[in-house]
Amino acid sequence: MARVLVLNGPNLNRLGTREPDIYGHDTFDDLVRECAATGESLGLEVEVRQTNDESELIEWLHEAQDTGSAVVLNPAAFTHYSYALRDACAMVEGPLIEVHLSNPAAREEFRHTSVVSGVANGTIAGFGLDSYRLALRAVAVLLAD
Repeated sequence: MARVLVLNGPNLNRLGTREPDIYGHDTFDDLVRECAATGESLGLEVEVRQTNDESELIEWLHEAQDTGSAVVLNPAAFTHYSYALRDACAMVEGPLIEVHLSNPAAREEFRHTSVVSGVANGTIAGFGLDSYRLALRAVAVLLAD
């Protein structure tokens, strides 16, 4: 069974209460349950993590590289400026899908740039929790190829 790390950056632990008009009313626990259920249906071993610490997120990407794990990554605010995170993503050899609950291109100007997307296999954004479901499906397809 292929292992997938679903990694989430800052403030995603506040889902359900943080700007629900943008991010919805689903909680982080809902996200964990949905990813686990989707992973199980696709034959993937899914582990969901969240941190507000950039260095911890980078360490998890190093772990993905070391273990050959696929990654679904919501870098959150780090998307727009963390070159250290981008460099860690570039080292991941398995599939790496960038994911966002909202559509950054339809939001404030500073959110239009992703330093991560250039080293990801693809980006899925704007579909709420379905963004994660779609990302896990994309990982399954990439692993099967």
